[in-house]
This record gives sequence, structure tokens and C-alpha cells, in this order.
Amino acid sequence: MPATHALYQTIALVIRQNTDGIEQPVRSVVDFLQGAGYDVVFEERTAAHLGLPGIRAMSATEIGAHADAAIVMGGDGTMLGIARQLAPYDVPLIGINQGRLGFMTDISIDGMLPVLAKILSGRYKAERRTLLEGQVLRDGAVIHVGLAVNDVVVARGAGAGMAELRVDVDGHFMYNQRSDGLIISTPTGSTAYALSAGGPLLHPSLGGVVLVPIAPHALSNRPIVLPESSVIEIEIVRGRDISVNFDMQTFASLSSQDRIVIRRSPHSITFLHPEGWSYYNTLREKLHWNEYPSGEGKLA
Repeated sequence: MPATHALYQTIALVIRQNTDGIEQPVRSVVDFLQGAGYDVVFEERTAAHLGLPGIRAMSATEIGAHADAAIVMGGDGTMLGIARQLAPYDVPLIGINQGRLGFMTDISIDGMLPVLAKILSGRYKAERRTLLEGQVLRDGAVIHVGLAVNDVVVARGAGAGMAELRVDVDGHFMYNQRSDGLIISTPTGSTAYALSAGGPLLHPSLGGVVLVPIAPHALSNRPIVLPESSVIEIEIVRGRDISVNFDMQTFASLSSQDRIVIRRSPHSITFLHPEGWSYYNTLREKLHWNEYPSGEGKLA
């Protein structure tokens, strides 16, 4: 007889498309979940890509309404895409990485089934992450809205000159900045584009928003960490071919005098990590920090 699960009944699977050899690992996960008594559904694009029979397909909205958890098999980009869609529904996310360890998809595909068994039985470490939401306004009218797990980026095009941006925080003028653009990042996104542009690392449990200029004309324009309650308004003073993107996945083209208003989203996402998971272990793995577990090589 199928087992009864107090925590989870319906599990959604979200798979990175166009991944060679993914069918067999997916089938292994499906067989494992169904054998343990779980109801398994596919995200609709996953279902269309894999074509495995007998598994219901659901939209992200339907998953939000019916699923108790979602397993994401792919990379951090796949996780970013589905996390934004499921954030309003508070569906916890479990990440299985197709390749190297990810910051958000942190379970190796090798040995994933025992790890999944523990997590779904309640043996996990839960971690909540904040998101940003933004509106693009033109002549006072909203022309685009977006949600970001990592960052909102205002940037010039590849062939354009510098952009000039006016930045106000909570109604107070901060600066006019000439640069290639500006990154507005969550703590989660502090290990992404913001880090490449010279921003600080923020632990995910911190409440804060990071502003990181991209190649600023004035070297005194430095990254700054603002309270998570801040309302950040960016006006396009001048520049050509400027756009705003949310997690590098949704875009809007901008014109002079357009404004982007960014604040913390009321929604958050929850990652379920294996027992013993550590953010610092992930940093060492991804950023290739030196480690001397036995004390060898440390300074006296």
C-alpha cells in the first residue's frame, strides 16, 4: 500500500530543457516518488519536452495551487525561473544539480534518491530567501513589472555609450551616476553578477539590498548595502539602448525619463537543503576558497 505522508502529498518536477541524458535520471526520480506513494506532476514545459506518459502536466499556477513541494532538476537558471513563478504560493523548492554544484541547486544527481527520501520525510534544513519586485514607469504609467530572486539590472547596450542614472532612496536623492549600469541585488544575488562587478557577499539570512555600479565613470561610486525596507527609484537621465532585466530572464527597453521603482517583494521562497548543508561549504566549493581542514598550511 502507498505510504501516507504528513508533510507532502503532491510533488512537482521541473526539469531543465534540452539537457542530454536527463530522461533516465528523471525516470528514476519519478519511479522513486511514485513507489513511495507520492502523487507526481510535471511542470507543463517539462512534460512537453520529456513526453513521459502517465504524468499529469500543470502550469506554474496550478503547481502553486496543488503541489506541496517542487523538485527542480537543472541549474540555478532553471531554479530562478520557477522560483519567481511559485513565490506567491510558498511552495518549497528542492534543487538537484545537473552538473556542478549550484548555489541554489545543491544536491548532486549522484546519490540523489537517498537525499530526497530524507528531505521528504522531514529531515532537512529550510531556508527562506527574499525577492525584489520592480515597476517600470513611463509618463506615470506602468509599462512593465518584474520579480527577481537574484537582481534587477539596469544596463546600456553593447554598442552604446555610458548611461546617466539618477538614484533616489526612500524619496531622498542619492546621486547621479554615469556608468555602464547599476545592479540592485538581493543577498541571494550577491554571489551572482553583483559579485563580478565588485559587490560584497551578503549572507542570505541578512535583510539588505545591494547597489553595485557597473564600471562607474567616477571611482568614488562604490557598492552600498541598503535596508531591505528601502524603496529605490532609478530614473534614466540620458543614454541609448538601455534596458532593465530581472534575473537576466525578463527584459524591458527603456527611454530617457523612464523610472524603475524597486522594493522588497512581499513574497519569499523556501529552499529545502539536505541535513548538514552549510552556506559556507557552498561558498568554498563555488568560489574555490582554500581550505585546510586538518590545520595544515594555516598561519601560526
